[in-house]
Amino acid sequence: MTRTVRHFSLHRIAGARPGLGEGTELRVVADVEAGVLPVIQAEEAVIRGYISTEFRNSKPVLSPAEVSGVRIPYWPHRWVTLFVLEDLQPLVRQLRLGVAPASLTTLGPALGHPRRGEPARGQALWLRNRQPLSPESAAALEYRPVVNVYDLADLTGCNIFANRRAMVEQGYWDDPLALRGLLAHEHAHPLAENETARASRQLQLEIQWKEEEPGRRGDAETRTVTLPHLHRVPMLQVLASLAEKLCLYAPREIFANEVTIQSGFADGLLHLNLRNVDNAGRSVSGRDALVQQLRQEAAQGNLTPAAADLVLLVGDLSGYLDLALEVAPFYRAGRVADAGSLETALQTTVFPHLDRLVPQAFADLRDRYIDLRTDLTGPELLLWGQGVLDTLTGASAEKGLKIAYRLSLMADG
Repeated sequence: MTRTVRHFSLHRIAGARPGLGEGTELRVVADVEAGVLPVIQAEEAVIRGYISTEFRNSKPVLSPAEVSGVRIPYWPHRWVTLFVLEDLQPLVRQLRLGVAPASLTTLGPALGHPRRGEPARGQALWLRNRQPLSPESAAALEYRPVVNVYDLADLTGCNIFANRRAMVEQGYWDDPLALRGLLAHEHAHPLAENETARASRQLQLEIQWKEEEPGRRGDAETRTVTLPHLHRVPMLQVLASLAEKLCLYAPREIFANEVTIQSGFADGLLHLNLRNVDNAGRSVSGRDALVQQLRQEAAQGNLTPAAADLVLLVGDLSGYLDLALEVAPFYRAGRVADAGSLETALQTTVFPHLDRLVPQAFADLRDRYIDLRTDLTGPELLLWGQGVLDTLTGASAEKGLKIAYRLSLMADG
């Protein structure tokens, strides 16, 4: 279905960085009318901030020849297209058609945008060297407030998709500081490239259930908890998704947050994260309903009390462990007070309501993220990732959940 363009504008943002020429051209396409101007102003402020920044991430740790092919010292974009959309269905449809990582230039016409004399260059998701996103992954983009689509092989430009519906639901749409934090973080992804980030794209993960060995029961605290198939399959899916987020994608998120902070957007990112912690605190109330539901299933004989407790733990882990990805970068960037304010908010409004194993796992992940180097090779990152997975298996094993993760490097080719 073709949408009507409600707003189209061009903005020139001056910059004196190498390769920028006259600066960066900001192209804005929107299918909404109200509220577009604050998004444009936030995007302009972010671009200006990055143009004036030399990224600390670009300091060499390997030979200059190796670093030059991976790390980016300056803002590289000559153009940025900002799509301000009611939702991200136009992007999702393209991905479901197998467009990623092929051209996304048809998005303009799909929105009813007239072709310009010179079409935009081919644009690709940053997951350039992976298979096109699955329908499930593409659908998950519908809940993202902002998405950056770019091609690491050609950073002449990038495409920012702002999701009005998601931002309204999450309280960002009328919050200029949160908008700057969101946009600065998305723009930081290509700017945060390094050896570890590159190696992380070669990681792959498998997960499977470990059955209890016949004839070996053990004591009540360590025995494997038996779950009905109805609960086992979705639990494995949740744990697989969580492991991917905390292990495979974590390096890129950590480095993007760190670059955002180092480039002058710490206040926006901190404000955004404090809002998210506040939202997490309010969402904890929904846990009570889950507790009641699990107790009812246990009373009806559908679950044992131990299995119900295990389901609750997995829900806690999947809902809140990823906040370590937000806290650690502030420590990495030397913003200890900011990191402390986030942790204090978590410890007072969130963690007291969760299983005791969650804050323990959170602290372990936070420390692993703080210590993550930027120059890891694939085998070195494999060892680091195994430590992250050990944290997850250790927490779940205490509740009787025995699962096996297999982390490996994809073959070249």
